Amino acid sequence: MSGSKSEAEGLLKDPAIREYLLRLIGEEGIDLIVKFPEEGEFSDEELAAKTGINLNSVRHTLYTLYEKRLAEYRRIKNVDTGWLTYLWKLNLNNIDEVIREDLRYVLEKLEARRRFEEENDFYVCNSCGTFTFNQVAETNFLCPVCGKPVEHFDNEILLKALIRRIEEIRGCISNG
Repeated sequence: MSGSKSEAEGLLKDPAIREYLLRLIGEEGIDLIVKFPEEGEFSDEELAAKTGINLNSVRHTLYTLYEKRLAEYRRIKNVDTGWLTYLWKLNLNNIDEVIREDLRYVLEKLEARRRFEEENDFYVCNSCGTFTFNQVAETNFLCPVCGKPVEHFDNEILLKALIRRIEEIRGCISNG
């Protein structure tokens, strides 16, 4: 790992980082980060043996961290057998930027949802769900699924919550 075990434990004391990693890799993944040997590169089998964590969990955690650029590997080939071995190390130095990237992605999705909520008028069928004005206008304001009358749905509370969450995420991104 670029950094020591104490650095990893320090990162995990930050509630936002810990929660992010918990959602990403779960408790066993966090356990692997804490128990990851400080120096060197290790195969997934070595890590499972050294940490006592199930091999499949170790592999899943390493690949998930690799996808987020929080772990890296070096591949070596055994010249006698032709087998490839992957030697892993953690790289948690860029976790703040990884979290910001994920927040930008969430922000994009929330902004698209906000636009959809602002640009549409909604109607609800208590049995089948919510529909847009265009969907129910075609059926004379009857549910397109079951044919029962639909009622107008005021999405103002949802829209305000979306806007508030968007502002919170923008604040997190700009303060990082």
